[in-house]
Amino acid sequence: MAISDEPESVATALNHSSLRRRPSATSTAGLFNSPETTTDSSGDDLAKDSGSDDSINSDAAAVNSQQQNEKQDTDFSVLKFAYRPSVPAHRKVKESPLSSDTIFRQSHAGLFNLCIVVLVAVNSRLIIENLMKYGWLIKSGFWFSSKSLRDWPLFMCCLSLLVFPFAAFIVEKLAQRKCIPEPVVVVLHIIITSTSLFYPVLVILRCDSAFVSGVTLMLFSCVVWLKLVSYAHTNYDMRALTKLVEKGEALLDTLNMDYPYNVSFKSLAYFLVAPTLCYQPSYPRTPYIRKGWLFRQLVKLIIFTGVMGFIIEQYINPIVQNSQHPLKGNLLYATERVLKLSVPNLYVWLCMFYCFFHLWLNILAELLRFGDREFYKDWWNAKTVEDYWRMWNMPVHKWMIRHLYFPCLRHGLPKAAALLIAFLVSALFHELCIAVPCHIFKLWAFGGIMFQSKSDTNFPRNQTSPLFPHEEGEGLPRFCLFLFFYGQMKESIL
Repeated sequence: MAISDEPESVATALNHSSLRRRPSATSTAGLFNSPETTTDSSGDDLAKDSGSDDSINSDAAAVNSQQQNEKQDTDFSVLKFAYRPSVPAHRKVKESPLSSDTIFRQSHAGLFNLCIVVLVAVNSRLIIENLMKYGWLIKSGFWFSSKSLRDWPLFMCCLSLLVFPFAAFIVEKLAQRKCIPEPVVVVLHIIITSTSLFYPVLVILRCDSAFVSGVTLMLFSCVVWLKLVSYAHTNYDMRALTKLVEKGEALLDTLNMDYPYNVSFKSLAYFLVAPTLCYQPSYPRTPYIRKGWLFRQLVKLIIFTGVMGFIIEQYINPIVQNSQHPLKGNLLYATERVLKLSVPNLYVWLCMFYCFFHLWLNILAELLRFGDREFYKDWWNAKTVEDYWRMWNMPVHKWMIRHLYFPCLRHGLPKAAALLIAFLVSALFHELCIAVPCHIFKLWAFGGIMFQSKSDTNFPRNQTSPLFPHEEGEGLPRFCLFLFFYGQMKESIL
């Protein structure tokens, strides 16, 4: 008896049966007539003109009923021999689904859903315990209070930052008309960009403002600085390419010259509010604004912003207020505080990422009909630290490679030096956004970013972690697994 590699199911056997039935006389006469006989009988029928619609319908119904009877007989015969006790049930060597050889070659969607259910249940219990212990800590002035009025200098500084793009536009307009030489244009842009960054720093340091207001102003000033650098650098490069074209030199096909060099205030104004840091005279646009989709995103933004504020007020602030200085207490107590703050901080970071990079930037893009909405990639599937930094913040990544990394390579610097310069600039901006609002200059953020650049330089490329082999699309389920086990470990320790 021959045994196939895969066991044939009953349904497969029913549909693909090779059993032979003895043909009946009617079926034999209808199926095995020769062409000559068919032709002769057709000629006789046409000559006699005896075919009618009723006879044709009755013949078709008879054929259909005969075929159904034959199929039922065949199905019964196949079912009679399918999965008999003598048929082997074990046909090949197979591993268990959770064995080390097969666990990372299958989908974990069901396990991912289970972890989500458990995380929701565990966090619901923690929310109830927190409300029973501390009560409702969110005050009526959480979003806005009379104390916020003392930050009016920062608000006025934020509005006055719009002067610097206008100054950059005047410089570019003069450069287009060749009223000032190229070195003067570069010096003026350096002065404008530097002033747009250090002016908010001085305002924050001189004012006793809230931390959130200071961080908001610093982030806004950093965005303005990056946009001004991109605006100046792009126009400088377009002027250089225009000069080459005027001289009759051939350009490479890879250079994008779809739009001519033209300094327009309309393009600058659109660039200032567009969700991008890289300037170009025109952008891909969507045909219309989806109002229903826009309303849903606004509702999500309000909900997740409220969730983020709830976590900060109900969890993070009470823990910080009830904690000692981390360097003045014992090590065990500091470890307990860090573990207790880690999960709420992680949730706040995830809510911040979702609110800003997905909801807010997509809302802004929808209002402006901005087409390129790749604001992030699947950073949860990153294999290395470099992959994570390259995928989680695409606007900054595109700015870095366009205006910093590749210009360094074109000037003859090695790749390691260009990567180090990119991390150095990123570390400086992280330090500014944290140290200036806090009025504390300890270089903690700077050191953290530079440490990642050092570890990433020594990390072998195109390799995965031996504990978590990488599969496409499996990063988020594994992250939830890690979060689940980490939460259980923290609960057992505390």
